[in-house]
Amino acid sequence: MISKDNETLICALGGLGEVGKNMYVVTDEDEIFIIDCGVKFPEENLLGIDYVLADYTHLKGLEDKIKGLIITHGHEDHIGGIPFLLQNINIPVIYAPNIAERLIRNKLEERNVKAPKFIPVNEDLHIKTKRFNIEFFTTTHSIPDSFGMAITTKNGTIVETGDFKIDLTPIGPVANLGKMAAIGNKGVTLLLSDSTNALVPGFSNSESIVDEALGEIFAENRHTRIILATFASNIYRLTHIVQTCRENNRKIVTFGRSMVTNIEIAKQCGYIKDDGIFITSEEANKMKPENVCLLCTGSQGEPLAALSRIANGTHKQIKLRPTDTVIFSSNPIPGNNASVAKTINQLYLQGVEVFVNNAENEIHTSGHGNKDELKLMIRLINPEYFMPIHGEYRMLKAHQDLAIDCDIPKEKTFLLSNGDALAMNKEGIRKVGNIGADDVYVDGNRIGDIGNIVIRDRKIMANDGILVAICNINMEEKKLLGKINITTRGFILVNENEKLLNEIEQIVYNTVNKEL
Repeated sequence: MISKDNETLICALGGLGEVGKNMYVVTDEDEIFIIDCGVKFPEENLLGIDYVLADYTHLKGLEDKIKGLIITHGHEDHIGGIPFLLQNINIPVIYAPNIAERLIRNKLEERNVKAPKFIPVNEDLHIKTKRFNIEFFTTTHSIPDSFGMAITTKNGTIVETGDFKIDLTPIGPVANLGKMAAIGNKGVTLLLSDSTNALVPGFSNSESIVDEALGEIFAENRHTRIILATFASNIYRLTHIVQTCRENNRKIVTFGRSMVTNIEIAKQCGYIKDDGIFITSEEANKMKPENVCLLCTGSQGEPLAALSRIANGTHKQIKLRPTDTVIFSSNPIPGNNASVAKTINQLYLQGVEVFVNNAENEIHTSGHGNKDELKLMIRLINPEYFMPIHGEYRMLKAHQDLAIDCDIPKEKTFLLSNGDALAMNKEGIRKVGNIGADDVYVDGNRIGDIGNIVIRDRKIMANDGILVAICNINMEEKKLLGKINITTRGFILVNENEKLLNEIEQIVYNTVNKEL
């Protein structure tokens, strides 16, 4: 990486060419701020992997320069990597919105990681250091306390939007479009903007439309038990579900660890005030079906999530009834379509009525802005340079095209990969190289030592099975002791292939004796 003195450097360690593990680093001489530190959930080919992290190696030699980690909001793809980061890198302070802070503290307690100092993020916060002046603006997203930021340096101002949509009738506070425009009017050098829905035309539906649709389904199914699956992190959705249940005289039972945790945090933060509406599964089983709503995880067809276990009949506390109504207040995340379809089919096989999000029942909307909302953000901020972030390559490319449509010259847009760095000075911005930003795998308590060779071996075993020959050997006399034991899994049916196993045993016997 080639940069000059007094330049401001901008680099993504994660979040480019993917949806997940968002992590961005801004460096100005002897000061560094990190923006977000998320995880990515593994794809099907990463057998046995729990999480995918950004590579923090670049930061290890720069800890004395790090002034803090700034969090835009509390979703996993923005905060999930923090416990792992803190185990490797000394972070003096985390600037985090209210709900995000509580979620982060929970994660640190679970992994027994010492929490650093926290400073709450809100629109009144100004972070002022020798090199940086950082201010915040409220955005609308599917979790409360979501913010974008303007980072001013001697070389210009960088705006990072966080995740956002432009919802003029949201459930929570309206995004501060006025402050965004004011920041734009002062002059913005570089805009880093959320690209998740850059391929989706028009404006996204308002969350208030979803509330109306859910209310209608509750009203039309007054005499059945309702089982509702949604994202546990969509706290605005959860607050409306609580309100709808209250209006329809229903008590709520929560299932799924993340659902229980997020409901509790929503109570602590004042978003859910009616604690008496929540009951236990034992209490629910004694009540009339029309007075109960089961609120659970599993909207993405996760095999071990509550709804999946309810659908396949393995849930210990809840058994499906043919009169039940099941609502999926979500859309399948790309890659989860097959799992979701499997769960829906299992529900239909048991005779229940299922509602999914479609043109007839608008019971979900994205927390990310569609094309026209992304254009509006570009117009409000009015940057000289543009860099799409947070998205797969096709999303980043579509967002780049939107910026060009909004009169930003193509040569002033940057379509980058993780590890690529930009240098900003008073003359402009240019790409200056790549610092390296490979994926880091987490497998249980193992972090970073699961390489491509291990993953390849797992794929071979998954596809072709495994065969182990166990031999007892006297090394002094250099001879085999007793019978060779052949163990196999996922290779052949042992009872039907005795001849083959005897042949394998003989080959092993001859080979070992030859080597001895």
